Amino acid sequence: MDIKSAGRKVAELRRKITDADYKYYVLNQPDIDDYKYDMLFTELRKIEKEFPSLITADSPTQRVSETPTKKFDTVVHNTPMLSLSNSYDFSDLDDFDRRIKNALNGEKYEYVCELKFDGLAVSLTYRNGKLATGATRGDGTVGDNVTSNLKTIRSIPLKVEGIDEFEVRGEVFIKKDDFIKINQDQERNGEKVFANPRNTAAGTLKQKDSKMVASRPLNFFAYQVISDNISLPTQFENLEMLRQLRFPVNDKFKIAGNIEIVKDYCNQIENIRDELPYEIDGVVVKLNSLNQQIRLGSVSRSPRWAIAYKFKARQQITKVKDIKLQVGRIGTITPVAELEPVFLAGSTISRATLHNFDEIQRLDLRIGDYVKIEKGGDVIPKIISVEDKGNHGSLPKFTFPEICPVCATKLFKPDDEVNYYCPNFNCKAQVKGRLEHFVSRNAMDVEGLGENIIELFINLGYLSDVADIYDLHRKEKELKSIEGFGEKSVNNLLSSIENSKQRPFEKVLFALGIRHIGERSAKLLADHFKSMDAIAGASQSELNEVYEIGFKMSESIVTFFSDEKSKSLLNRLKSAGLKFEQEVRQPGQRYENIIGKVFVLTGTLPGLKREQAKELIENAGGKVSSSVSKKTDFVLAGADAGSKLKKAEELGIKILSEDEFRKMLHPS
Repeated sequence: MDIKSAGRKVAELRRKITDADYKYYVLNQPDIDDYKYDMLFTELRKIEKEFPSLITADSPTQRVSETPTKKFDTVVHNTPMLSLSNSYDFSDLDDFDRRIKNALNGEKYEYVCELKFDGLAVSLTYRNGKLATGATRGDGTVGDNVTSNLKTIRSIPLKVEGIDEFEVRGEVFIKKDDFIKINQDQERNGEKVFANPRNTAAGTLKQKDSKMVASRPLNFFAYQVISDNISLPTQFENLEMLRQLRFPVNDKFKIAGNIEIVKDYCNQIENIRDELPYEIDGVVVKLNSLNQQIRLGSVSRSPRWAIAYKFKARQQITKVKDIKLQVGRIGTITPVAELEPVFLAGSTISRATLHNFDEIQRLDLRIGDYVKIEKGGDVIPKIISVEDKGNHGSLPKFTFPEICPVCATKLFKPDDEVNYYCPNFNCKAQVKGRLEHFVSRNAMDVEGLGENIIELFINLGYLSDVADIYDLHRKEKELKSIEGFGEKSVNNLLSSIENSKQRPFEKVLFALGIRHIGERSAKLLADHFKSMDAIAGASQSELNEVYEIGFKMSESIVTFFSDEKSKSLLNRLKSAGLKFEQEVRQPGQRYENIIGKVFVLTGTLPGLKREQAKELIENAGGKVSSSVSKKTDFVLAGADAGSKLKKAEELGIKILSEDEFRKMLHPS
């Protein structure tokens, strides 16, 4: 076979394989069996191997990359991938409809209702009709380049006829049955099971080996096409265009002439929700007219012309097998209910936190009880009530243990608190918790010291406090002799430990795990006192002078720094080379309209992460508070702003969008 004949044969085989993929993965109407499909694929691979110059990126053989990705580059979205405002009852939909009606000033309008998939939003960019880039939503402005992984999804066409330059947006997800099979395989292999289909899909797309990605049954639904080359008057025609381009489009969308029809549709879908083969958590309601969409625009990160109606939290009844106690890093005892496993809202639930002993008493919860559990926001499982099936009264009441379940030290309960505590500083659970907190990303950011490795090193006697981390280099030989620890992994760990010494003082202060001192308060203290010695020497009244540092915080700080064990630990950390002083920063330009003003941040901003916004405010001379009060001057609000925004409106406080905030920073 010469290259010309091979070229014709390759084109024919690719067309047949692509057509088979479309009928199988998109239409669910396969017209050839697996054996014939495999023969076509084998023949194509054989010819491409014989004539490598014929291999192109859009060939079906190139869906799975042979080379793992080392790191994911970032992709800036040409048009921001906006998040939707959420509604939880029909009164929210009525309010949305009222806003639409007022904004359109008497124009006729209609809605398109689509399912809200519980998956991962992605963007596909095509150039010359071929898939060029696939990216995650990320923060809406910048996402990760996961092209090689998205190419493994066979329902996504690698090549499209009839249009050259365009972008398609949609949702990657895993079907319910496939998710169950994945977890069965994980259990069979002795590996950790996944929490829910959404997290599994998201985690799979971030894998660096596309062969592993290809082994997972990822699916895709498209819901938007963007192109300067086509003009579509409605969202309905947008969906139809996607179908014509052979993208998978969910068929359960509906045109609604008014908000009452929208409500009926929401009820219908919620009633059949459990019968669907994939997870959904609501309905997306959009103006059908794209022209009206453009004219209404967006506010912050959310379009004015769309809203997500979220379904009510789902509930299940299961049995309490046991109540276990967990010990936190500062000794807090948290009761956890061990449950008969039950499938709820896309994941298998076998545990639920009970927060504290008062919650057990409030519920009158007993081991052996049947309970109603709910996933609030379809995320966190909680017990909402005991369902007495006739046996509740015969079960013994739960008695809170008097000793720590880990170290057997007698527990104590402060008079002004609901929590019990283990006072033993050397309790193994507390040691492990302090170590995990210290190395976490927002603290010292030490890679390679995960939960299991920390536990192993504690058991081997290598770690008993956080300062021991900086002595691990002395045990390099022993570390390399541990099964599963190669030279490379040990070198990477020791390198990460060394790099952590460059973390700024405020991160070191936060990493110490002082009770009541979070990231923000650690930064406030670092900015005010400038050094560890100054904080250690400050009186409680001096600490209280720092903005937002209250009595309990100052009391906790004084207690920590006066403790002899803390003093010894700090000396060792200082000797190891950690930063105990704040670096001198160049102050930002300060503006009269910001100096001394109190800002509260709420919701998700389109172009700024919350920490970035805080830094801009503080560098310009302003202050950032965590709660809205009469002392608040401005509320900087983004998408999905919650109760803080509502309270600000009630108090008549000025609400800022990100654009308005930026203008304050750069006044003309």
